[in-house]
Amino acid sequence: MTAETVAPKSSGAAKLIVPALIGGAVALSLGVYGRLHEGTLITISVAGFSSIVAAKTWLATIAFVLALVQLVSALAMYGRLPGVKSAPSWIGGLHRWSGRGAFLVAVPVAVQCLYALGFEVTSPRVIIHSLLGCFFFGVFTVKMLVLSRKGMPGWALPLFGGLVFAALVGIWLTSSLWFFQTHGLKF
Repeated sequence: MTAETVAPKSSGAAKLIVPALIGGAVALSLGVYGRLHEGTLITISVAGFSSIVAAKTWLATIAFVLALVQLVSALAMYGRLPGVKSAPSWIGGLHRWSGRGAFLVAVPVAVQCLYALGFEVTSPRVIIHSLLGCFFFGVFTVKMLVLSRKGMPGWALPLFGGLVFAALVGIWLTSSLWFFQTHGLKF
């Protein structure tokens, strides 16, 4: 045997290095931009809402509900939903489209937060919210890169999908839920 035939195979975990570095760069870039950018306090009015804060709150709530759909559909696809032996054929499409929808409604909220406010450090709730926002887009990037690559470890996609879900839940808790508790269910 030559050294070439005995060379150890690289683990699937090693393939996560590049996606993790890219996701880390996304999260860090958003945080640095948000911290260095002086918030303009300029907002875009959204028809049907009393304020941009109300619009962001409801869009984030839509993203949160779609994330719940993502969780349930992922559990069904992985055979982890109690009482469901196999997922229906349409569940994969539901999972993909609910994820796309959640991301599409989350992006304008994040853009508005970063542009109008920047990375805020005015209270522990706001600091946690800002950090979770950066983390969300970083880990979302990793998840999408893991999803599109072959040979990734089987645990990677559920792990990063779970982290995306957890980050979005944390963002919703520190923004929309807070708004609803403070101001009521305003539109």
